[in-house]
Amino acid sequence: MTEKEGSGSVKRTKGVWSLLALCAALCGLFVLLFFADNKYETPPPYGRGGVFALKEADLAGSRAVFLIDGWLLRDDRAEDLPTWIGEFSNLQRGNALISPHGTAFYTLKLRYTGAPITVAAAFPELFSDYTVSLDGTVLARGQGNGEIVFSLSQGEHVLTVETVSRFGYYSGMYYPPALGTPDTLSSIRNARSLAYALAFLVPLALALFTLLLWRSGGAMSRWFALLCCFYALYVSWYFVQLFHLPVAPYWFLAENLALYGLCFCVVRLTALASGGEHGGAIRCAGAVMLALPAILLALCLLIPILPWAVIAHGLFTNFYYVVTFAYALYFTVRGSLGQSWERRWTAAGCAVFGAGLVCNLFFSNRFEPIRFFWQFEWCGLLLAALFGGMMAARNRRILLENAALTQRLEQLVEERTAALGRVLEERKAFFSDMAHDLKAPVFATQSFIAAIREGGIGVDSELSRYLALAEDKQREMARRLQGLSALNALDQIRGSLEKVSIRALFQDIYATHRGEAEVAGVHLVVEEPAEDGCILAQTEKLELLFENLIYNALRATPAQGHITLSAALGEDTVTITVSDTGCGISPEELPFIFRRFYVGARNKKIGTGLGLYIVNTIAEELGGRISATSKPGAGTAFRLEFPLFKEHKEADSGQ
Repeated sequence: MTEKEGSGSVKRTKGVWSLLALCAALCGLFVLLFFADNKYETPPPYGRGGVFALKEADLAGSRAVFLIDGWLLRDDRAEDLPTWIGEFSNLQRGNALISPHGTAFYTLKLRYTGAPITVAAAFPELFSDYTVSLDGTVLARGQGNGEIVFSLSQGEHVLTVETVSRFGYYSGMYYPPALGTPDTLSSIRNARSLAYALAFLVPLALALFTLLLWRSGGAMSRWFALLCCFYALYVSWYFVQLFHLPVAPYWFLAENLALYGLCFCVVRLTALASGGEHGGAIRCAGAVMLALPAILLALCLLIPILPWAVIAHGLFTNFYYVVTFAYALYFTVRGSLGQSWERRWTAAGCAVFGAGLVCNLFFSNRFEPIRFFWQFEWCGLLLAALFGGMMAARNRRILLENAALTQRLEQLVEERTAALGRVLEERKAFFSDMAHDLKAPVFATQSFIAAIREGGIGVDSELSRYLALAEDKQREMARRLQGLSALNALDQIRGSLEKVSIRALFQDIYATHRGEAEVAGVHLVVEEPAEDGCILAQTEKLELLFENLIYNALRATPAQGHITLSAALGEDTVTITVSDTGCGISPEELPFIFRRFYVGARNKKIGTGLGLYIVNTIAEELGGRISATSKPGAGTAFRLEFPLFKEHKEADSGQ
């Protein structure tokens, strides 16, 4: 056996033991519920022959008694027929040729021994119009759940329940009523309401949460979400009956639809969990699981018309339960036990849900919960719990994987950043050395050309033309070297950011460039802001930025022109404007002025194409941005926007 085969065998063994452990735990739960939360397994007293005898001690403490046995049934086809509640689901009593609907009277004598006591009787899910009477006095009328409160004194009291049903597959009184003190019945009702509220809200919350995973979580997440939705819809029957909602008479259709959807999701999930579609098997399962609900819903609609539709519906429903369990078990055994733990437990949970349906079938009329759920409702809740645990485990695994990936990416970023830093330093050093080494030959070439021109020996028109070309190339090389020197000077500016006052900055700019403006015959105007503000910057870079802008403005502005420096403070930013009344920039050139080595048509012989590029670079490095507007012949305005520095001063705790 290979290592891979051995590992697969171990996984299958673990899967089998996991499935067996889960089934054993669920069987233990069902056995516990059968004896601890079952109306049909409560201790005496029991009714007999139309009489239910009880004593004061039977209602003491928090105990309730369930009026199951001893009733006498009277309808169009029976007169004082002894029955127990739950024996018949409708008035057909097994005869498919007669109508399951009509009027029925259930009568029971309460023979009480003890001191007078106030008691309550709860009649759950009558599925028909009802009238409850005690000793001939009507105490309650309605539909669905009913409850009466009365004083029980020593002697015999006749309790009568009249039911009138017209449609649905239940008629008469099918669920045993409870008798106890009002506090006892309230406690039972509160416990059951809380249980069903959790059973409704938890799966619904899981379904809503899973909507976020429908794209990334795959098909299993989508089918799990649908399962949770169907389960929440199914258990909502309790609140429909509890609050006497208008849809209560027809809610059995929604219950059926939810149950069919649950079964289909169980089969679909089990097929996915087993590792594949299984070809024809899943297609056959899909056809059966869709065809049977269509037949069942049709039978539900035919019940008021065709008497035999009730029995046919019951038989088809039982068959549907068995089919669900068979398919779930088939797909589970077929291939799920060797898959991941998620799929193993999903398949196991689905198989257990099918077992719960079959258990519900075999325990029909033998089990009815007092405070909690039916067997298959427990199984559905177990599936929702498995789903929630799997989603939590999956998200935890994803978070751990993301954390590991983030850590790895941070490490790679640090390594790449360090490598890039070394490359940039090497590039800066290379350009610095190149600019330094090229200065000598460039200026030497300029000297040689000047010497040839001054000597004038053998310089004819053709040689003069070549010398002019050489001078143009030499001047171009000198401009490029000047640009490289400017870039190297920018790279040499280092240090931390510091707080810079806008007013102090304007005063320094004016003091630095006033003399040059006066020599050029240009008026330099500085408009200090009415309210001072600060920015975080490196002073040397700011000086270099405004030096380039002022020099460009001086070259473009004729004598008696104006260069204006102004600032406008906003809530979070400051906008500094440098405008001139010079020649302006053409609309065709304006979009390109911040590009590296771009030289406009007017500056081909003197520009390096780096001044405004350096300005833009410095502005971005300091967290700002620059823009320009211009009109040929009317001047240019450069607008610099920087974030304002705000000092957060905390109030002294003693003040």
